[in-house]
Amino acid sequence: MNKNIIHNLYTLVVTLIGLSFTACGCSKDKNSQEKTPITPQKPIQTFHNRPTSFDNDDMFLDFIQKAHFNYMWEGAESNSGLARERIHIDGNYPLNDQDIITTGGSGFGIAGLLVAIERGFIDRTEAVARFEKIITFLEKADRYHGMWSHWIDGKTGKTKPFGQKDNGGDIVESAFLIQGLLCARQYFQNGDTKEKEIATRIDNLWKEMEWDWYLNGQDVLYWHWSPQYEWQMNFPLEGYNECFIAYILGASSPTHPIPASAYHKGWARNGAIKSSQVTYGLPLVLKHNGAERYGGPLFWAHYSFIGLNPKGLTDQYADYWVLNKNHTLINYKYCVENPKGYKGYGSNSWGLTASYSVKGYAAHSPTNDFGVIVPTASLSSFPYTPNESITALKHFYYDLGDIIWGKYGFYDAFSEQYIWYPQRYLAIDQLTIAPMIENHRTGLLWRLFMSCPEVQNGLKKLNFYTNSL
Repeated sequence: MNKNIIHNLYTLVVTLIGLSFTACGCSKDKNSQEKTPITPQKPIQTFHNRPTSFDNDDMFLDFIQKAHFNYMWEGAESNSGLARERIHIDGNYPLNDQDIITTGGSGFGIAGLLVAIERGFIDRTEAVARFEKIITFLEKADRYHGMWSHWIDGKTGKTKPFGQKDNGGDIVESAFLIQGLLCARQYFQNGDTKEKEIATRIDNLWKEMEWDWYLNGQDVLYWHWSPQYEWQMNFPLEGYNECFIAYILGASSPTHPIPASAYHKGWARNGAIKSSQVTYGLPLVLKHNGAERYGGPLFWAHYSFIGLNPKGLTDQYADYWVLNKNHTLINYKYCVENPKGYKGYGSNSWGLTASYSVKGYAAHSPTNDFGVIVPTASLSSFPYTPNESITALKHFYYDLGDIIWGKYGFYDAFSEQYIWYPQRYLAIDQLTIAPMIENHRTGLLWRLFMSCPEVQNGLKKLNFYTNSL
């Protein structure tokens, strides 16, 4: 898999594997996960109790957020308190990795913990205890010049290689993690003694991250470094994909910052990142790596924007609200058009992003469409397409819920075309839903992250304009 293709969790896939899936930067070899196709299976009715109606949409969204957040609460790995890479309700785990936690997915889950406190899903005292467990684990876990690895053994804190040479620091996964942690720092910094201590300890972790080391002496960030293989993964972060947040955080670091030139010359490719492509009457705005007509998988519009607020955010290359809204609408319109004639696609059933698939793990997009709908694609897009997203949500829940709903909300993906309904979850898909719905409803996480003075300084350094500056 290529991180560009498969998940961003996971753009490695696209670039490394040859842009085969056009996925996210986190896609790397993201599987490891499943290298063989999943056999199509008939729907199995679930018997997990769920309400059949709600008094209003607010109550409905509360329920949806709580259910998906629960992956990070009841479903968490017990020793670390962090997010398991996957949970298979069907019990069929690959690689015996039930105890493996995912760094990036845990960052999304941490953001979800804050949502859960605000909405009263969990007691604040219980939440503080969970944060103490999480921070203690992260302080002791393997780090490489301040960066965590993609996968970590939740029992030991030791790196679980994501691939043979991907056994060291991963700055993209670490960026997703610290994005959530910085939201938590801001949330707790004016609290009681325990909460202030959590904020201080997060701040220490943040300051220990050596973003400048991952320049490898050049004017571009590199995804990986390994003490054994050093820079052999050789994956420079060049836009556009899900890795955007790494440059924002690198420029914002108070201790190990990267120069603005790395963003402009590396990520933006000296301006070559800009696109003139128009699809369905909508400008694509930026060149999406390996997906220049329709845009990449929708997680590209989610991962970097759990905390980074795209509303009113502009630089010399893009208006990031327009970028994400158009990207989402193009994905939606493609599913409505449904040029391949797949069963189940339409205005009430849409959304292509990286997930499990009938062809193994794949970064689904209009240019990598296997007939698989991924609920997180439309649900995590609520800020950009609220009407289209709630239409999909109601169809998923009321019409398909008996076969695609389980303990932690909607299962990862499904295909009506291939009668394929696996009872499986992935953290990186499950845990963006509650935070992004909350950003649509109240902007909570956007406010927290954008209140970081370092982030404001970093954006200024990169010549961004934002309403919050």
